[in-house]
Amino acid sequence: MLALGFSAAMLGIDGYVVRVEADTSPGTPEFSIIGLPDRALREARDRVRAAIFNSGFAYPPGRVLVNLSPADVRKEGPAFDLPIALALLGIDGQIDRGALQGYVALGELMLDGTVRAVSGILPMVLGAKTAGLRKLILPRGNADEAALIDGIEIYAVDTLHAAIAVLGGNGAKWRVEPRVAIRTVSNDAFYGDFADVRGQAGAKRALEIAAAGGHNALFVGPPGCGKTMLARRLPSILPPMSAAEALEVTKIYSVAGLLGTQPGIVQARPFRFPHHTISQTALVGGGSAVKPGEISLAHNGVLFLDELPEFTRSAIEVMRQPLEEGSVTIARAAGTFTYPAQFMLVASMNPCPCGYRGARSAECRCDDAAVAKYVSKLSGPLLDRIDLQIEITRVAFDDMVAPERAERSAVIRERVIAARELQRKRFAGTPIACNGEIPGNAVKTYCALDADAMHVLANASARRQFSARALDRIARAARTIADLARCERITAEHVAEAIHYRSLERLDTRAA
Repeated sequence: MLALGFSAAMLGIDGYVVRVEADTSPGTPEFSIIGLPDRALREARDRVRAAIFNSGFAYPPGRVLVNLSPADVRKEGPAFDLPIALALLGIDGQIDRGALQGYVALGELMLDGTVRAVSGILPMVLGAKTAGLRKLILPRGNADEAALIDGIEIYAVDTLHAAIAVLGGNGAKWRVEPRVAIRTVSNDAFYGDFADVRGQAGAKRALEIAAAGGHNALFVGPPGCGKTMLARRLPSILPPMSAAEALEVTKIYSVAGLLGTQPGIVQARPFRFPHHTISQTALVGGGSAVKPGEISLAHNGVLFLDELPEFTRSAIEVMRQPLEEGSVTIARAAGTFTYPAQFMLVASMNPCPCGYRGARSAECRCDDAAVAKYVSKLSGPLLDRIDLQIEITRVAFDDMVAPERAERSAVIRERVIAARELQRKRFAGTPIACNGEIPGNAVKTYCALDADAMHVLANASARRQFSARALDRIARAARTIADLARCERITAEHVAEAIHYRSLERLDTRAA
């Protein structure tokens, strides 16, 4: 006798529906699962058998075969335990086989029949909804996360008995209502305020430009000058996430299992701060059980790499493609996975190995060759993808003890939002969200320079030999500077300021 049920799985951060087919045949008792199961899923046969017996139900006799379709996509994790158990109970009519086909079931089974929460619920629920299946049975521990999606019926159960009661039409007590709306909050509630930062007016201006246009930034300065403090407060001047952005970030965190014991919507823009010993796999994603890396966890937010030259060359070089494309594709034997990675990169580094080159308060112990070797750890192609390279110094004593507070993040954020609104109107009907995402073939269209501005750029390029990509980056930054000034035309002044934020080329020239 054949029984059919439905479950869901993930491919990247997208969910899809899986057909769970169970059949028995005469012969020596045996339980087989086919459809490219991983090790955790192959072990489901023992968990399911014990859960069925300990819940007081009969286990199907003979040879039991469970097929998970589509069979050419690898299935991972314990979320198939509950649908497999329900399909087995449907074989000999212990539950209604017709009712079973109207639900998507998800959940890990304990040996006593308890249903345990699993990771990745949000994309799987979205995948089920897209496929037209609107009734879901899932663990109570995942109910809050699943309730973020409207237009579906959610039944949150604690045991196998409760799941069977839902299929029997008695699921009112387990029904969970969806939430009314997704709310996001301003980021300064999580990341502090720019008013806490003393001095560094030039660095704050650069970060305002970065936030307004979605540009990448690199701080170059001695230890103790405030590079990390500035970077940590960058999210506080970014616009709040839209509902669509928040849902996309929450999907990524759900797949990574980072929503915690009380999952809900990710309200503020992510800020990821990995240590410099991080591996290439942890940074970009992958592994035997493919998971999103730090660059995807920073999607719609900020990735901060402190002491950039201390990261392994392979780790930082692999970010070049995601910085251009806004996504990362990982090819493994189990398949090809694509994760979004539309993040702002903010990095910091010292001007030399000892850190004190150019500082007034300490004597640098590094010669020019050592500085050149240190700077050369970062490749030209990577630096070309960083729009704003800001050289900063330590804060003067008078600025540190000044009684008045600096400008608050909320004030800066209003200017950033106004500039973003200009860009939203400019790029309406295109996939471009901000100036930092303008593709190379559209730079001349959206970042047209007048004769004076072009003259300034030509003179600077003749002196410093900018690459074609660097010239495009300068034009994009100048476009953002003009937007902050609410000026439709890019002037020579805007281009000159954008060129000023290419400090690493000057540092490299001095070192050579």
